[in-house]
Formats: sequence, C-alpha cells, structure tokens
Amino acid sequence: VLDFYIDTLLRKPTKTCFANKSDEGWLSSMFAHKVDARKDAHSNLLSKKDTSNLYKIQFHNVKPECMEAYNKMSDEVQKELHRDADYPCEVVGSWNTWYGEQDQAVHLWRYSGGYPALTECLHKLNRNMVYLAFRKERSKMLISRCNQLLLEFSFWNEPAPRSGPNIYELRTYQLVPGTMIEWGNNWARAIKYRQENNEAVGGFFTQIGELYLVHHLWAYKDLQSRQETRNAAWLKEGWDVNVHYTMPLIQKMESRIMIPMEHSPLQ
Repeated sequence: VLDFYIDTLLRKPTKTCFANKSDEGWLSSMFAHKVDARKDAHSNLLSKKDTSNLYKIQFHNVKPECMEAYNKMSDEVQKELHRDADYPCEVVGSWNTWYGEQDQAVHLWRYSGGYPALTECLHKLNRNMVYLAFRKERSKMLISRCNQLLLEFSFWNEPAPRSGPNIYELRTYQLVPGTMIEWGNNWARAIKYRQENNEAVGGFFTQIGELYLVHHLWAYKDLQSRQETRNAAWLKEGWDVNVHYTMPLIQKMESRIMIPMEHSPLQ
C-alpha cells in the first residue's frame, strides 16, 4: 500500500487542499497548458509547427592518432557544403568531447524542409566526388560511428550561431517508453528557469535511432560558470518541481562536455 501511495504521488499528482495561495498557484500550473497525448503522435504534438526542420546528430569515435587530421578534413568539407546553396542542409555545430567519451566528434546538422530535404541532400552527396573521396578517407580514421534523426521541442529556442569561447554540454536522457509527453509538459514550464543566462542552445528528441531519447544542449563560458548557473536554478521557485516530476521518467542519463571545432557556427 505504501509503495502504491508513493508511486501515485510521484507520477499522478491530484488536487488537494493547501494552506496558502502560493501552493495553490503552483498546483494549478501543474494542470495548465498540457498536451493531450491521445490526439496525435508525440512527434506532432511536441515539435515546432512553424518550421519543418529535421536534425541529424552524428557521433564519430575517432582513432586517437587521427583526431587532428579528422578535424582538419571535416573543417574543409563542411565549409564547402555551407558555401553551396544547392544543398538544403547546414552544420549547426561540431565539437570534440572533452569530458565523457574520449576521442569523439559530435556533429549536429539541420535540414530545412524535413525528410524531403534529407533525401535530396543524400542523393546529391552520393554524386559528389569530393564528398565521396572524403567519406572514404574518413572511414580509415574511425573506430565506430552512429547517427540519429531528431526533431526540436516546440518550447526550446532554435539553435543559432554564437561567438565564443564557450564550452558545450550535451545532456542525454533515455526516457521510460510512453513518457515523452509528460517530459515535454514539465519542461515546457521549466525551460524559462534555464534561459536567463543564454545557456539554452537547443532541445531535441529522437525520431530514428535509439527511441525515447532526449538531447539538451547548453553553452557556458567555462566549467565554473556551468556550476554557478546550475546552482542558481535551484534558487528559483518551480525548478525543484520540474526535477521532482521528471526524474522518475528517466531510465539513464549522460553528460558530455564538448569543445567547438574551429569551423563550428556554435563557438
């Protein structure tokens, strides 16, 4: 009985009487502006309606002795793709991991026009002899690689180029299947607590690849400012509520601290 009562408190808050108005206001906010998960797929309910952007994130595990050559070659090829208006894609950011999995490169791409733009870009790249040569040479430098297709949460700001120097944190959450709507409802209210210092870069969830995966991308001046910014969030009324209600939704979480590559629009 006790376990059932605790689980009910964590997952399904109910209306009760509170002693003061501030608590009552907090309770009413928990029931406001919620997405109805039964009306549509969560990808349609949680993603941005005013854009048709599709994102791809790539994780490349590079042979340690090849890291410098890999970065230089990626820089040259990505610059060429950016200059060519015929490709409906752009690099949002490219990084090397600093803390987390070592000797790893992370690339975030945006396809303006969704899946048709992705398909068009792939067809053109497969006819691009320079790119095909790059891909062949790159394969000699890699240990492994994986990618995911992502949509961005409607309540997050869209990633935009920024000047540096900054470090970036990619926080990845593996959610319990079936809880994406609940996650979105909580973060739609909570994101305001993490935007005051311009640290919020982008928030995404997977469409293809490992599913029920969420990526939050943050920017900080350094590790000390990261600590101070995160500590300051706990002083804001409401942030603790978000943590309380989202922690039970998480199966696994990971943090990467990343350094921008020289050509990255996010510096």
